[in-house]
Amino acid sequence: MIIAGLVFAALGAAIHVYIFFLESIAWTGPAARRTFGTTDATVDITKPFAFNQGFYNLFLAIAVFLGIVFVATGATAVGATLVFVGAGSMLAAGLVLLLSDRSKARAALIQLTAPLIGVVLLAIGLAV
Repeated sequence: MIIAGLVFAALGAAIHVYIFFLESIAWTGPAARRTFGTTDATVDITKPFAFNQGFYNLFLAIAVFLGIVFVATGATAVGATLVFVGAGSMLAAGLVLLLSDRSKARAALIQLTAPLIGVVLLAIGLAV
């Protein structure tokens, strides 16, 4: 269960690295514009906000990846803590998005599903 939890947490982290790319690097490009629905009128205005938010997503992913490394090297308590904080924050942010704007349910579910599964499986794996 621990390995399965770490795999799903890593998947969640990889999704957040991609979100970082879209928000902080490719914000004005076609993929980001299609994903986030920006227009010619809004893309430049929202660029600084998206840039900052993208790094937030990257930092959560880094926490998860570092946690996985710590677990793999035997520092389970430190590693699990990092994974729970990183993936738990991804999950919480996805829930905030889902509950605040139902029209963004698809995006929220993409953001929160893998971290949710990762956190649950890791918790079960550590408990047994």
